[in-house]
Amino acid sequence: MNQSNLLAELLLAWEETYKKGQLTLWIFLSLKDGKKYVDEIKSFVEEQSMQTMTCESQSLYRNLRKYQQLGIVDFETGEGNKGPDRKYYYLTELGNELINQFIKRNMDIFFKPIIKNLMNMEGNL
Repeated sequence: MNQSNLLAELLLAWEETYKKGQLTLWIFLSLKDGKKYVDEIKSFVEEQSMQTMTCESQSLYRNLRKYQQLGIVDFETGEGNKGPDRKYYYLTELGNELINQFIKRNMDIFFKPIIKNLMNMEGNL
């Protein structure tokens, strides 16, 4: 296997592992942006991640039910387009505090000057 193929294979494996842990973050970010029904959450995740994240509606419903049971997410019903009412999901006060604390503990570090500089450096292999 040549180095280019090995690099591509390693990168794909790393990204798959990385993405599995990112869905919760992306769901919470979509709801931090405002109340949304499942198709809007799906669109937000895919668009804002520049298509690097995809999610199935069933997976979103499953996660949202789990988050609702934990008191992190809730919903209210609203009119649907030409059909039954929709569930519009939103972060509860606990959910907002959770994502804010997560960002503070796990994301803000990427904005430290030395880390930001290292991430922006090219050709350092």
